[in-house]
Amino acid sequence: MKALITWGGWDGHEPDKVAAIFRDILTEAGGEVTVTDTLDAFDDPDYLQSLDLIVPVWTMSQTTREAATNVSEAVARGTGLAGCHGGMCDAFRDMPLWQFMTGANWVAHPGGDGVKHRVTITSDDPLVADIPDFDVATEQYYLHTDPANTVLATTRTDVINWYHSPNGAVDMPVAWTRHWGHGRVYYNALGHQAEVVADGPAHEMLRRGLIWAASGQKGQDVSAWQTPGNHW
Repeated sequence: MKALITWGGWDGHEPDKVAAIFRDILTEAGGEVTVTDTLDAFDDPDYLQSLDLIVPVWTMSQTTREAATNVSEAVARGTGLAGCHGGMCDAFRDMPLWQFMTGANWVAHPGGDGVKHRVTITSDDPLVADIPDFDVATEQYYLHTDPANTVLATTRTDVINWYHSPNGAVDMPVAWTRHWGHGRVYYNALGHQAEVVADGPAHEMLRRGLIWAASGQKGQDVSAWQTPGNHW
């Protein structure tokens, strides 16, 4: 397994510490892991397509249209993509392609940090099998999600009374998988700070998700999907 972990963006999400947790998971799984604090690798499409897994740990940052396209093309050809919290679904707010590929974009965390809420496992998928429902005290993400995601866990949004409350509580996805072309994509909304995913059920969910996303077959042909008019 050849993996790239790239970290940066907003310091409040402790991207260096979260990246270290991901590095340890992948190293223990036998991976050859490169960790970098720049996005330079996104400018090298050949390198990205040589990887089994890309793990972005960036929040509220910016990238170029070309860089986002390079990642999209690598994932479409079978390179995996996995990450958590704002490090993946709030990485590049001005990039719709990124949001489409990852399956969501962040819009709010009502109540801020330290909100006590339950994560409910909603699937018997091996990625969450034998993991019980659990409680956390951290940001409860409100996300605009793709209905095509395969949801693994949810949280009920009735914990905090705010402007969204008149719409009624919903079961907000916390973790999911999806495909982007031939590539496997995994996301987990937990991980506001490193301690949230350092151990326990959240850590195990991420461990399984990272390894799953890296286990596809890279270098696949995408010509069947190359149709005119796919603008963003």
